[in-house]
Amino acid sequence: MNGKWTVGIGAAALVLSIMAGGGMAALEIAQKAPEFSRLAGVDDQEHSLADYTDADVVVVVFTCNHCPASQAYEDRLIALQRDYRAKGVQVIAINPNCPEKVPLDSFEKMKERAAGNDLGNWRDAKEPFNFPYVVDATQEVAKAYAATCTPHVFVLDGDRKVAYMGAIDDHMAPGLVERQFLRDALDAILEGKPPETPVTREFGCGIVWK
Repeated sequence: MNGKWTVGIGAAALVLSIMAGGGMAALEIAQKAPEFSRLAGVDDQEHSLADYTDADVVVVVFTCNHCPASQAYEDRLIALQRDYRAKGVQVIAINPNCPEKVPLDSFEKMKERAAGNDLGNWRDAKEPFNFPYVVDATQEVAKAYAATCTPHVFVLDGDRKVAYMGAIDDHMAPGLVERQFLRDALDAILEGKPPETPVTREFGCGIVWK
């Protein structure tokens, strides 16, 4: 089902699309996660899911530069990686958007944003990303995961099966968050338990397809 949420931001309002994935078959909990390989990163290295075999849990986040929802969650993703790295959690951010349609999502702009430059008013700190930020140039990875928007999160357990998917938390504004979906899921998985809420409704800007 298609739908829209409107979230007030100061005097403006942002319309956030929730979409069904354009006919793509959605992943299921406990399903083996699709592999991805040799995605170009802002560190000028290639990144594959198989590179992170040492991680107990991998958090795949489809995100981008231009979307206000993605921007609003950058600080939270940096903090999450900092808080959970020693626990064996690795965040991998993937930009699936078409840069020809959205120049702000170009690879060069990805490098600038990951470095903590040109952030506007969305981030309090100029802290660089502490996790890989890679580009899905063919959009095949986003399609394989049936990602619908940015941000859209998929948590992969030690067997690289999908253990949680959906939203990071329940509100774009940090001060209004009541439910920490992603952190709660990680805590459960690290304790060897299934998340109490394994699927939540993702919200953000629709992926810009070619």
